[in-house]
Order: sequence, then C-alpha cells, then structure tokens
Amino acid sequence: MQLTTVLGAILAVVSLFLLVLARVQLGKSFSVTPKAKGLVTHGLYSRIRNPMYVFLDLALAAIALATGSWYPLAPLVIMVPLQTINSRREARVLEEKFGAAYTEYRRGTWF
Repeated sequence: MQLTTVLGAILAVVSLFLLVLARVQLGKSFSVTPKAKGLVTHGLYSRIRNPMYVFLDLALAAIALATGSWYPLAPLVIMVPLQTINSRREARVLEEKFGAAYTEYRRGTWF
C-alpha cells in the first residue's frame, strides 16, 4: 500500500470525525438556511467559523489522495462557491442579530 493512500485514508477519517464533531457542537443552532438561532463559539467554532465546510472539503481532498483519483474533487467545483456564498449570508444574519459580539468573534477566527 502506498504512503499517499494511507495518509489520505487517515486524513479522510480524521476529517469526517471533525465534521461530525462540528455538527454536534453546533447543536440546535444548525439549520440548512442561514438563521441566527445562537452564536456558537466553543470547540471547533472557537477557531473556525465554518468547520463543517472546511472538514467536508478536506475529507473530499483526502479521499482523492487515498484513491489516487481526482474525481472526489469534482464536487468541490460547485461546493466551494456555494459554501462561500452561504458563509457570507450566515455572517450577515449573525452580525444583524449578535452585532459586536459576532464582530469580535469573527476577528478571532478563520473562515
């Protein structure tokens, strides 16, 4: 087995675990469309504003590495622009509801 296959598989498993963890940490604040149910700032959200997007994309890249195929990257062509648009919408909704608290949170986090 090639090193890239093993590393890709490990990275995919870790990324999927972190994706599920991010969803659990989001709790009742999760919604498909942007809503300001609550400002989640703990756990993974203390460093990354959109960890579910980040770890889903990383998992797809890791699967591509593990399989040695670029096909798992194909959904990213559509997903990354949609995630960017949605994250901007989420930011507007959260800023409207939480104001300075969200602005301060945003300064200390990445994407």
